[in-house]
This record gives sequence, structure tokens and C-alpha cells, in this order.
Amino acid sequence: MFNEALKLIEQYDRIIIHRHAHPDGDAMGSQIGLYFLIKDNFPAKEVYMVGDIATRLPFIDIPMDEIPDEAYRGALAVVLDCGSSRLICDDRYKTAEKTLRFDHHIYCEDICDVDIVESSCESACGLVAWFAKETGLKLSLNSATYLYMGMVTDSGRFVFDSTSARTFELAAFLLSQPIDLNTLYYNLYAEDFSKIIQDADNMHKIRFTPNNVAYIYTAKEDLPENSDAAPVVSSGMVGLMHDIKGVFIWVNFTEADDGVHAELRSNRYNINPVAVKYGGGGHKKASGCTVPDKETAMRLLDDLNALAAEEV
Repeated sequence: MFNEALKLIEQYDRIIIHRHAHPDGDAMGSQIGLYFLIKDNFPAKEVYMVGDIATRLPFIDIPMDEIPDEAYRGALAVVLDCGSSRLICDDRYKTAEKTLRFDHHIYCEDICDVDIVESSCESACGLVAWFAKETGLKLSLNSATYLYMGMVTDSGRFVFDSTSARTFELAAFLLSQPIDLNTLYYNLYAEDFSKIIQDADNMHKIRFTPNNVAYIYTAKEDLPENSDAAPVVSSGMVGLMHDIKGVFIWVNFTEADDGVHAELRSNRYNINPVAVKYGGGGHKKASGCTVPDKETAMRLLDDLNALAAEEV
């Protein structure tokens, strides 16, 4: 499965790595992890990372590269952790001579010349780690740390359904390097006391549909005065609803400049078709989309409410 990907990486002297916009731990981890993996094994190659700032992960101080359009001429563009072309952080990847994708979302469309899509993987980082292990590439501490970060975050600390025996085999492979787990977990999960208080306040915003779908809707005027606040709030608040007894579907809505961000979750139902219906995608039990307005968001909520009435 990985031989063609390795041949492309070996063939091109300039490689530009992309991922989805508003990156989470898996997007950033796979991008930075692959960057170090290539540089460690092919130090003479030019390798660049492009994309927006990871506001969810302020402890990552590795900057993205600003490169001219000409850099794509004769280059290989690699797309990571992205199941939909419209979500890719920089569409200049289309102008590269050759394109390659590593992704673990449910397949929706062909995006690159070589698409490696394995939805059974818990994370894109796990897929990149699998690639490294199967092809015998040298693994450094930097690469292992960022790949492990994405595996941890996208598997919900190894508890989501996508976690498998292979997940732990690849985690063990990464832990062959001396990853500082204490520091990594602290950076990922330690919170300011003010944030804990804010979460407690936000718990009071949870509402329920007739079929017990939990949801939070945050209007734009209720967000902090920060243009990047919407994706941060959206990613943080959805987790407040995941352990409510009797709730098997939950969704968080956050108004933003580009519409209403919706994050859909379930521990029982396949909510992906609902996300796809509204232009998004993801996984069976964790998907997302952006809809144009509150009225559309409420129609999406009605669809989830109908889904919750079905027998599983």
C-alpha cells in the first residue's frame, strides 16, 4: 500500500505538506511528524509546511512556511488528514507536479494523484506511523512525538471505537523513541482555571431535543473578540456533552464569519451521512460541517433528532 508513496517522496526534491484548515492535533501532528520523517531520512530535500495557525494548540511553536506560487512547479504536494478537497488549507496543492494524500476519513472523493485512504485507522498520524514502520524509514524523537500526539488526540486517548490492536502496535513503535509523555499530556490537556470556570458556565447552555440529542448553540455576539475564536470554541465545547447519561448524539454549533460551525458526535449512531448532507464529512461517530446560517443549523439538528429515534 505504501510503496508508491515512498517512491514519490524519493523522487521529488521539493515536497510541500498540506492538511485541513483550523487544524487539530491529528492534522498538526501528521504534518509536522511527516516533515521530520522526510527530513530525517532525506536531509537534502526541500520540505515545507503550509497552512493556518493552530489556535487550538498554542504550545506548538513551529511556524508554517510562506512560499511563493513558483515553489509548486516541479514539486510534490502531500495532503494529510483531509477527506474533502474544500477543507484543504491551501488550494495551491493542485498546481504541484504530483500530489499524494494520507487520510483516515470515510472516503468521499479522489483528491490526489495517489490517494492512500484507510478509514480503519484511528488517525492520520497512525497512518503515517504505519507508513514509516512498513517502509523501514528511520524514526526520530521529533517525528515520533508529533505522530503520537495525533494518535492520542484523535483516538480520545485510545478509547474511541477506531482504536484497535494496530493502534497500540503503532503507539509502541513510536514509543521506541523517548517521548516525554508527561510534558506532552500536560500541554494537550492542562487548562487555565478561568477556562474550567467557563466550561462550567457553558454546561448550563446545553439543551435537548425531544429524542434527547444534546446541543449547544453559541451566537457570534457571545464569542470573545477574536477572529479565531469560533473554531476554538467549537472544538472545546462539543466535549462537554459526551458523558451525559441517556444522550447518544450531541452537536455543538458556533457562529463564525464563514457560517455556523457544527461538530457532530455519537457513541451509538452513524452521524456521518448527516454531516455529508450539509457539505461536511468525517467519521461514522465524529463528523463536522459548516452551514450558512442558524436556520440551516436547526434543520441539521432536526435530522439528528430523527436519527436518534431509530433503533440501532
